[in-house]
Amino acid sequence: MAPEARSNAADNLDDDDYPAYTMGRAAEMIGTTPAFLRALGEARLITPLRSGGGHRRYSRYQLRIAARARELVDQGTPIEAACRIIILEDQLEEALRLNEELRRGEGRPERPGGR
Repeated sequence: MAPEARSNAADNLDDDDYPAYTMGRAAEMIGTTPAFLRALGEARLITPLRSGGGHRRYSRYQLRIAARARELVDQGTPIEAACRIIILEDQLEEALRLNEELRRGEGRPERPGGR
């Protein structure tokens, strides 16, 4: 491997969206099974990227979502409901972030005439 390629791969490890983890490692990290991760994929909560050989790869961001789903399922929530809860939590977080930006005056559209 060329030194530039090694450097670029190492840089990606700081990226929350970089698909660095195999299914087995991902399941181990969050204390679940590969079948649970497949179920989350089937429910379309997370969509793992595929390696050149077709194997699923997960990012740290996806693992946080999967861990939250596991937490809800462990509390007795059906997997479909857990997925919906997580989606709604994510939408609420985004809405709150946008609302805060608007309060601070960020993202305010300019009016015609510069006012």
